Amino acid sequence: MRYIWVTVIALICVFTIGDLSTVFASDSVQPLQADQNIETKQILVRVTQIINEGRESFGSDLISFQSLKIEVLTGEMTGESIELKNSEANFGISNVTYQNYKVGDEVKLQVTYDLNNQPIYSIEGHVKRYGLISLVILFVAVVVIVGRLWGVMSLLGLAISFGVIFRVILPLIINGTQPVLAAILGACLIVPTTFYISHGINRKTHVGVISTVIGLIITGFLSVYFVNATYLTGFSSEEAGFLAVEKQGSVNIRGLLLAGIIIGVLGILDDVTIGQASSVQQLKEADPTMNWRQLFHHGMEVGQDHVSSMVNTLVLVYSGSALPLLLLFVTSDRSFLEIIELEIMAEEIVRMLVGSIGLVLVAPLSTLLAAIAFSHHKT
Repeated sequence: MRYIWVTVIALICVFTIGDLSTVFASDSVQPLQADQNIETKQILVRVTQIINEGRESFGSDLISFQSLKIEVLTGEMTGESIELKNSEANFGISNVTYQNYKVGDEVKLQVTYDLNNQPIYSIEGHVKRYGLISLVILFVAVVVIVGRLWGVMSLLGLAISFGVIFRVILPLIINGTQPVLAAILGACLIVPTTFYISHGINRKTHVGVISTVIGLIITGFLSVYFVNATYLTGFSSEEAGFLAVEKQGSVNIRGLLLAGIIIGVLGILDDVTIGQASSVQQLKEADPTMNWRQLFHHGMEVGQDHVSSMVNTLVLVYSGSALPLLLLFVTSDRSFLEIIELEIMAEEIVRMLVGSIGLVLVAPLSTLLAAIAFSHHKT
């Protein structure tokens, strides 16, 4: 019953603070207003016929094209048929985004109305929601089947984490709050609620919460120092540039980079701190005569393996997500030092290494706290 109350209180906090997020906003921030004369919307369509397809001349090149007949599935135009051209010329000669479609494919179509209220159609790609929904269902099923009750509780914790991000952190940042402050506030909500929901109210979770908070503080200081030491601006991605233009500089992009590091490190700290506390608890239950020094020693033997595997996992995760970028630099004729000094590479290196340092430091800390806590606990 107490876990249910923790869940209810956490949900109330998330939605209440989300509604009050404007209290923390800066009064001087004025979001960029969109041009009221131009309307853009997205609709879903289905390809009903391929009228023609092949290759055509475009300057000195031959490019792929399709003439499609589509049926509108959503919006005011539902049921109407439209003929449009899907051409590689719309995406550039690089052929990065162009896709061929077949009859029955559901596609996203962006409709932009010009000043004369004439529609301009732009294909945005296949509808991805069905595959995503299937993946989510599979994920939930696996977690519930394997984890049973604690699997369900972990999913509740995951839902609360997303709730905090979308109801608290993002609204605060949009309304002008410093991103780092918003991330810290969000972390203060995420850590205790999700930990106690996912792992129960016990000494192990107490140790995990305290260790994670300390780890976040350490990571926060390291992030601030090394983001400044490496002169990162946060403008390594196109999204950051678009956001800066759209919000007219009201969002601190460097602060957003720091906030991302803080939020990103939460997951790995959870795994290490709870894992180490659980290992120490099992050691104490196996041998109740162990004192805190023995618990710490044996716990760190497990912790060293845990840390080495997690650091390797962290590096591989970041490398995998940046694989196209790494390939681009490998094929360039720049030197190694020139490559790592590029903003986009330096940002990923700082993100990866700061997170790894926080992970390594929190392992002995959580093991020590758990050893002290369980050495005085009679099993």
